[in-house]
Amino acid sequence: MKVLIVPNYAREDAVESAGRLEDWLLDEGVDVAWAKSTKLFPNAPESASDCDLVVSLGGDGTLLRAARIVGYEGVPILGISYGHLGFLTAAGPDDLFETVRDALAGELHVSRRATLDVECEFEREDGTTYVSNCFALNDFALSRGGMGNMVEFDVSVSGRHIDRLRGDGFVVSTATGSTGYALAAGGPIVTPEFTGMVCVPIAPHTILARAFLTSPADVVEIEMSPERPVRRHFFADGRPVLREKGSRGVRATVRRGPGDIVLLDRNSQSFYDSVSRVFYGQVGK
Repeated sequence: MKVLIVPNYAREDAVESAGRLEDWLLDEGVDVAWAKSTKLFPNAPESASDCDLVVSLGGDGTLLRAARIVGYEGVPILGISYGHLGFLTAAGPDDLFETVRDALAGELHVSRRATLDVECEFEREDGTTYVSNCFALNDFALSRGGMGNMVEFDVSVSGRHIDRLRGDGFVVSTATGSTGYALAAGGPIVTPEFTGMVCVPIAPHTILARAFLTSPADVVEIEMSPERPVRRHFFADGRPVLREKGSRGVRATVRRGPGDIVLLDRNSQSFYDSVSRVFYGQVGK
């Protein structure tokens, strides 16, 4: 058995706990690998293909990094919270060894989370285009550029044109991402069992545009209007989609990913416990 440890390298307490976890796992006869770190593990591969479990030590951002490493491979991820919200995590530092032991024994609840497969088309300065593909667990977002100009774009679902919108952008999220950027933009909180997509305009310049949900089989296409060639950015899970210097995004196609992320937690009500704690109560209660 092999465990990949993904700590938040910017948090000293998370890295220290990761070191103690490694010692404990080795004593238990479990092989250990660490996620890549420029300073500590610069040559570590960014893959979990040969691992049986991934343990994330940090906040939700660290767990999202673990999800990017896993991709569509289906390796279970266990999140230990060292962050602010810990919405996606299963336990805190005090329960580290007990929770990892239960995960290795197969005694934790399994929550399958739908993912996104995003295809972004970019246009170079000479007019030629190229495509960049990326993975997302939370969301894909179109956002206005640094100059602050509104972006104009068309939204279509499975070939049916919905509308041409002007505003700050557009979010396409999974159910997991519905409590992130999509929620901040006015979208609904959606149970993880929902496997379609949540589509939310960001500050649209109209009172008519509303959030809507798609089916799991739908494909969402966002196409930039050539009549308003302002700066714009594409993001997947809050990270800029890689592009060549000088090129700009012209189209994004978003569909459900070919594989789910497998999250481990204590019980089937963990999602609602987190919703109550974070959004209807006081964070940290």
